This record gives sequence, C-alpha cells and structure tokens, in this order.
Amino acid sequence: MSTLLEVSGVSVTFDGFRAINNLSFRIGEAELRAVIGPNGAGKTTFMDIITGKTRPGEGRVIWGEKSVSLLHMSEAKIAQEGIGRKFQKPTVFEDQSVQENLLMALKNNRRWLGVLCYRPTAGDLQNVEDLAAEIGLQRELSRKSGELSHGQKQWLEIGMLLAQEPRLLLVDEPAAGMTPQEREHTTDLLVQAAKTRAVVVVEHDMEFVRRLNCKVTVLHEGSVLAEGSLDHVTSNQDVIDVYLGR
Repeated sequence: MSTLLEVSGVSVTFDGFRAINNLSFRIGEAELRAVIGPNGAGKTTFMDIITGKTRPGEGRVIWGEKSVSLLHMSEAKIAQEGIGRKFQKPTVFEDQSVQENLLMALKNNRRWLGVLCYRPTAGDLQNVEDLAAEIGLQRELSRKSGELSHGQKQWLEIGMLLAQEPRLLLVDEPAAGMTPQEREHTTDLLVQAAKTRAVVVVEHDMEFVRRLNCKVTVLHEGSVLAEGSLDHVTSNQDVIDVYLGR
C-alpha cells in the first residue's frame, strides 16, 4: 500500500511545554486507523498539525504521490488538497434541510460568483441522494437538520465531509453521546469510507475501537508509544501503565 500521508520527526512546543515530541506517523491511501491515548497525549495537536492549524517547530509532513509538504500551506489549501476534519461537536446548518446541507458541501465551484449563481443539477441531486443513503439519512432529506438526533447530526457532518471527496478524513470521537444502535451504524460508515480513502479516528471508547477492527496508534506525551492491532497494543505493558491502568 502506498503512503498517502507521512509525518516525520515532528515536534511542537507551547510556552516551553512540548505537546508533540519527535512524532512520526504514516497512513496508506485506503486505510482505517484508530488513534488512542490519555488526555494530554497530543491527539488534538496531532490533527491540528495535519490540517495546518498548528505549525510544528521541527519535522516534516509529506502528502500524496508528489510528496508535497503541508507545512507551508494554509488551512484552506490543505482542505483543497483533500484533507477533511470532523470535530467532536457536530457543526451543521440547523435551519437548513439535510438535503440543503449536503448540497452546500458538494465539491463544486467555490468562487463567490459560482456560489451566488449555484443551482443544483440533476447530477448534484443524485449525488446527494447517494450520500444520504450511504450515511443512513435517505428518509430525512427534507427534515431540518436541527431536528435530527445527536447521532444523525454526526452522520450528516460526516456526509458533508464525504461530499467534498476527501482523500483523508480525520474524525474526532465520533461515538461520543451515541446510542448503541447509532454507534453500530457509525462503525459501518467509517469502515465503508475507508475502502476508498484514508480515515483516522481519534477515540477514547475501547469497545468502539475494537469494532473498527483496524491498526491502532497509541500516543503518550506527544510521541507514538505503541502501534499494531488493538490486542497487541493493549497487552503492551507501557500502554497498560500510562493509559489502561488508570
């Protein structure tokens, strides 16, 4: 599997505190990865670096077949390169319908004139139908997004990211606050998405991580502490001491 993203020897210091410490990480083009670790391990800062929100003091972040550096790109340019991020709290346009939210997210002309003059084509409407089916909201297309359950809003936001056709999807604690049925559907959604793109899931819930059935990266004090299957990393004594034993 060819590497899509490679983070190499990255360090970040905030006011003398080293939040990320010589961190290296790589993920392939169609791969699902879970990132776990105690609070303060550097999980959010790790995602901030990839999306351009935080600039590391040292190290490299290399992207795609042409091995371009993400470190000199703006957040907007990184998003255009195909890196999408979903934060823990869903951010959807609550006064708009599910269909309207998905239409707004489609990868179309984003210049101001194109946005002002935008009218959905038959192809756009079909794309939204397909996306809604994929995320499990096909029957909710006409509903206002504010009326959806917490889990459904999470799926809608994932759908809005998928509408932008990202090559890498970063998802922060998608299972938080969900019912067991919603968590099961979320698992299926992320596993399906990772068949055609890279998906990184930051999660605390070990049972949810187990259901993802993927390679796991454990962060601690800004570095990779262990990597491998969930059974492999949870039997690692260092992981037990710093994370699971608490």
